[in-house]
Amino acid sequence: MEVLLDRGAVSANSAIFHCCGYGWFLQVSPMHKKSGHKTPHIALSLSVYQNDLKSGDILTAVFELSMCNHSKGTYHGCKDSYHFDIKNKRSEKQCLIPLEELLKSSDFLVDDSCVFGVRILKAHVSSQNKPIVIPKKPITVQNIFLQKKGFIKGTYTWTMNNFLDMKVPVCSPAFEADRHKWYINMYPLGDQYSTNSLSLYLHLHDLNKIPLETGMVIELTLSILDQKHEGHYTVTGRFVFGVAAKIGWGWSNFIPLKTLMDPFSCYIVGSNCMLKADVTIIGSSNDG
Repeated sequence: MEVLLDRGAVSANSAIFHCCGYGWFLQVSPMHKKSGHKTPHIALSLSVYQNDLKSGDILTAVFELSMCNHSKGTYHGCKDSYHFDIKNKRSEKQCLIPLEELLKSSDFLVDDSCVFGVRILKAHVSSQNKPIVIPKKPITVQNIFLQKKGFIKGTYTWTMNNFLDMKVPVCSPAFEADRHKWYINMYPLGDQYSTNSLSLYLHLHDLNKIPLETGMVIELTLSILDQKHEGHYTVTGRFVFGVAAKIGWGWSNFIPLKTLMDPFSCYIVGSNCMLKADVTIIGSSNDG
């Protein structure tokens, strides 16, 4: 946990797990502040993998978000529900424990490790006449190991000279970071999950080089460069790339198109746009 905090208050996403016909992932926010509060909390939220949702469908789920109390062998958390659709893929963040209390605790933090969990209790899709059956199956366990030093970073700048002519999805040339090749998938007008925003995703070009049931924990920073000033538009996230989920990670609503096209921002000069990707490998993962 302290390793995660040392790199800032950026949220971290689990690898995708599957339940009741959908892909899901947990998001851990290590320094979340409730509206009107100053005390940072550890917060959890549940997301559904967007490609599993059909347009017009509303997936209503009831679930429990929790973290393990190692001393008691129990889970501490809360029950929540959310209506997921293609525009609303992540539940509200639920604060579990104040960060300061966690760092002093030997109940929830053992050897600088925390265990977070989610249990999906009920699910229903608006286009179906009956609830989804939640199968009784073994618990899915994912282990994430973060490095304290020796980070491997790759940086790539993609210069597009004809950005204003781009109307359909386009992929960047492949670039290298830690002996792996990556590429960026861009939707200039936004994908079906966005709301009037540019959509950006990072993909691993050579998935076949990763051993089965393992993955890499990536800290990804994508920036639209202001070509005349220092006010770059930057978003950072932490994701698990692996063979089990052959997908890209990124943001459907990366930057509002209105902001991108604002002439005072200088994100677009003439028809030129510059996108910078910083890919840092901060750890590894495997299935427990």
